[in-house]
Amino acid sequence: MTTFTSHQLVLTAIGEDRSGIVSELTQLVSECNCNIIDSRIAILGNEFTFTMLLSGDIAAISRVEHTLPSKSMELGLLTMMKRTSSHTENNFSAGYTLEYTGIDTQGTLSRVTRFFAEQNISICSLKSDTFEEDNELRMRCELEFNTPSELDFEQFKVKFEELSSISNVHYVFRRIR
Repeated sequence: MTTFTSHQLVLTAIGEDRSGIVSELTQLVSECNCNIIDSRIAILGNEFTFTMLLSGDIAAISRVEHTLPSKSMELGLLTMMKRTSSHTENNFSAGYTLEYTGIDTQGTLSRVTRFFAEQNISICSLKSDTFEEDNELRMRCELEFNTPSELDFEQFKVKFEELSSISNVHYVFRRIR
């Protein structure tokens, strides 16, 4: 398999965090003759989450779909699978990261993501967490996003400045592509 034009499957596994889960799941994928073309792992509370995009011929994808349920039971995992196809790139002019921090306030992430949606901006990746600093609970977030060709980025930054002021967050934009 040298291209991603074969069949694809998104697989997500969630369960109690413990050593060896990644090894077990990647071994199953390999034994089914699939290729992992993208993956993400996160620990949320005491739970492990692993999302993979698999590629393979129809027989390999079917083997994963039929083998995973029993392996999931054995490992105590909740799993979901969905067939998909190769991602179609839209016409974007540039890619950026946005990092912001501030005092943890309910609704900030919701306001930021709503603002991005209203600007027709595609969020590619999002990571957020909270931490304690100087006896205050603070939040931080990092988004990776693509801007549509028709977006006036300077005007976008002015509007985001207004939002950041209302939300009381400090932020940095960085162009990455």
